[in-house]
Amino acid sequence: MPNSTNPFILIVDDNAANLSVLSKTLKSENYKVRMAVDGEEALAMVAYAHPDLILLDVQMPKMDGFEACRRLQANPDTKGIPVIFMTALADTENKIKGLSLGAVDYITKPFEPEEVLARVNVHWRLKQLTDTLEQRVAERTHDLQKAQLQLVQQEKLSTLGQLVAGVAHEINNPIACVVGNVNAVQDSINDLFVLIDLYRQQFPQPGATIEAELHTIDLEYLREDLPKLVKSMKDGGDRIVSISKSLRIFSRADSDQKQKFDLHEGIDSTVLILRHRLKANDRPAIEVITNYGDVPAINCFPGQLNQVFMNIIANAIDALDAASVGRTYVQLEADPGRIIIYTQMSIDLSTVAIRIKDNGPGMPESVRLRIFDHLFTTKEVGKGTGLGLAIAKSIVEEKHGGKLSCISALGEGTEFVIEILMD
Repeated sequence: MPNSTNPFILIVDDNAANLSVLSKTLKSENYKVRMAVDGEEALAMVAYAHPDLILLDVQMPKMDGFEACRRLQANPDTKGIPVIFMTALADTENKIKGLSLGAVDYITKPFEPEEVLARVNVHWRLKQLTDTLEQRVAERTHDLQKAQLQLVQQEKLSTLGQLVAGVAHEINNPIACVVGNVNAVQDSINDLFVLIDLYRQQFPQPGATIEAELHTIDLEYLREDLPKLVKSMKDGGDRIVSISKSLRIFSRADSDQKQKFDLHEGIDSTVLILRHRLKANDRPAIEVITNYGDVPAINCFPGQLNQVFMNIIANAIDALDAASVGRTYVQLEADPGRIIIYTQMSIDLSTVAIRIKDNGPGMPESVRLRIFDHLFTTKEVGKGTGLGLAIAKSIVEEKHGGKLSCISALGEGTEFVIEILMD
């Protein structure tokens, strides 16, 4: 007795009596039944009404059962349908041929309806077990992949966060000393120049030795250049302070609860950390253009979102670097690499969108559809793990209830759209 799903059995036989007997027998056990009289009709029926099991006669006009089975097995959509042959060809050679084509059983004619029913029941239960096992394997594989992504993500965040936070901490004390003393140095230099001017007024004729030394050090040039040198040192110190602040923002440790976070600070800190990769080398510098909307701080896991920004922007740089190979510097100057980052609120203020678009080569549809797949990468061996974008999608969609999508076509660049719900 089949379960409540009432499986659908397709009977294929050119003998009306056989069709009638088999139909009545199977319907008595609550199977749903359809019938076809040859292989061509059976294939046409399978195309629009997917059966759970097929009883297939071998000797039929137009297309025999062997050919029909071969075509069913060649089609990925129908390959998994169990086929039971029914035929008077009971010799070993034909049985082997039928089973080698993918049939699961072989019933010789004349058949007993009870035997057919028993075999159908067995193979229906086997199909149910197989489908259940495949589903469980798929679910378990998905769970394992998800667990792997989470472990990799946590390890990367932990290691990177500790490293960056440690570097930022070590920078803070010495750079604070330098920046804090630059202004005092500038004041002292000014005091020394004032004192030198007073000496000049009191002793207009300092003597040959002092005149020679003044000529050697070029006092007037020193008076003009030294303040500039000190200002340059101050600007460099301020720059290091800015980098240290960006490192601290990027490495923010996430707690179990979401925190208020300025997305623009996160994006800016990520761009700053990747700045060395944006500079000119064998190609012109890559320009990063930010067009920020009026976006308030959002509740999120800051460290994880920074990791998403890092993966996407780093991939954009990789794509632009790859596109520059084989082109001259002059050609690249005419069409330099650009990464444009937009942020905006949805009309109903329920969602914030972050768009990261590059003017790289884009990607074919076959690649675009797989970029978020576990372990899928287009990079050379050793240069990509296939986990970066899979982790990014997990962070955006599972951790934040948002959506991460990709828009791309060959020759039209690539755009990633991150949508985060406002809590």
